[in-house]
Amino acid sequence: MTKNKKSGVSKFLLGAGVGAFAAMLLTKNNGKENREQLKRKINDLLTKVKNIDQEELKNTIEAKVNDIVKELEDMDKEKALKIARKKAEEIKQKAEDLVEYTIEKGTPVLEKSANMVREKAIIVTKEILKKLEQEEK
Repeated sequence: MTKNKKSGVSKFLLGAGVGAFAAMLLTKNNGKENREQLKRKINDLLTKVKNIDQEELKNTIEAKVNDIVKELEDMDKEKALKIARKKAEEIKQKAEDLVEYTIEKGTPVLEKSANMVREKAIIVTKEILKKLEQEEK
């Protein structure tokens, strides 16, 4: 692929990511819908990662994203508020690690996508904690 084609693809992916994120912020969804959107964002990020030529970068980001997905699935199953809070912090930290790694590797398109995953992960975990806190009362 030529440099111009790569630049065009990067701009397209960036634009698509920004548009999707804006649409997500402007819609009112319940917790389940937001978790599903987050999972779709994660799958989108994985698709982008799979197109990267550098195998180490791809594997590291993929592993970090899979860790976030695993933590989200575990959080959905948790009933105890204390455990859910711990899971929320773990998810937040893993999302932060993902963003830091993409910044370190200098991949702006992935950085934007990773930031969107981080922001949505924070929203989802706050919603789950709020719901569990209300159920506990």
